[in-house]
Amino acid sequence: MTTAYTHPCVGYLRPAWAEVDLDAIRHNAAALAATVAPASLCAVVKAGGYGHGAVEVARAALDGGAGCLAVALVEEGRDLRAGGITAPVLVLSEPAPAAMDEVVLHRLTPTLYTPDGYEALRDSVRRAGLRRFAVHVKADTGMHRVGANPEQATSLAVQVDRCEEFDLEGFWTHFAVSDDIDSTFTAVQVAIFEQAVAALAAAGVRPKVLHAANSAGALWHPTSRFDMVRCGISIYGISPSPEGLTSRPLPDLRPALALKARVSHVKKVAAGERLSYGLRYRLAHDSVIATVPLGYADGVTRSLSERGGEVIVGGARRPIAGTVTMDQLLVDCGPGSEVQVGDEVVLIGDQGDCCVTAWEWAERTGTIAYEVVCGVTGRVPRLYLSPGERADGPLQ
Repeated sequence: MTTAYTHPCVGYLRPAWAEVDLDAIRHNAAALAATVAPASLCAVVKAGGYGHGAVEVARAALDGGAGCLAVALVEEGRDLRAGGITAPVLVLSEPAPAAMDEVVLHRLTPTLYTPDGYEALRDSVRRAGLRRFAVHVKADTGMHRVGANPEQATSLAVQVDRCEEFDLEGFWTHFAVSDDIDSTFTAVQVAIFEQAVAALAAAGVRPKVLHAANSAGALWHPTSRFDMVRCGISIYGISPSPEGLTSRPLPDLRPALALKARVSHVKKVAAGERLSYGLRYRLAHDSVIATVPLGYADGVTRSLSERGGEVIVGGARRPIAGTVTMDQLLVDCGPGSEVQVGDEVVLIGDQGDCCVTAWEWAERTGTIAYEVVCGVTGRVPRLYLSPGERADGPLQ
């Protein structure tokens, strides 16, 4: 007989969940803040806190020593405010003109890099009857995604500085290859950025906060730290690149997310039988097959099963057997396995002496750990752990 799990996520009836260790977030923020000091730490909590939960992560990161937060969308900033977050929130891409009233209403800090954005924000600030509204200007130093070229960014920053509605709080750029530790291009971007800053100084303008470094920049390119660093993936205890785990020292970062489920069905299957859609997985021997109630609609990609993906059951790594389906996957537990319905299955995280990391999953499937954790979909409940707590899932 099953009993309801008395966690705030009670009501979820499927035994599948993601554990988020908020103490790990606090620890990581503190470790990163100490590493980059005297630069301040901005915690990037876009994309739902990289799949961990934006409001919860934001609180923990601020508790750990972050001085401000960053998001990609105005909607994400609005959600933080709705969650009671009052800390400064930087919007990393210039909001659409139609969104500027929301930016002002929720006291978000926008990034600007176009004349249209400047005019739209100025008009919104004027309608609100405000003065000295904080603004950051972004220079494109080589990534060529968003931002004004350095000369235009400098001109715009001067214009912002001279506008009575605005306070030029920040001037910044973003790196393209800082996770490639041996690339010289990050140094090139730093030099271009410093030239733009010098041009501002020649015009009598000194923004309060200069920033360029993302997680990789903050960790491995110390000259790029300036006044503030914007740490995303490292806040969640994940290295910006797999190479960095072994080739460069890292602070003592702790992964904050574990993806888990419980076995929902068990059966013995004879040698020679084939499993799941496409019947691509053939059993060489009689085996015990466990069904796990997680699938690609939850973020477990089909390619994981095609490229040797494994999960942990009973303290041992076991292969995903056959194609991952929308809601379920199969695990080959081996002949004579004593696996039972209700046993814990770990897809990301540790169990006993075994561990599967987001970077292992990413390297098997040809992507990055960022995409793996962001890909855990909203239908998987997040269980937020207190220090020393271990969750058992929605049902046990």
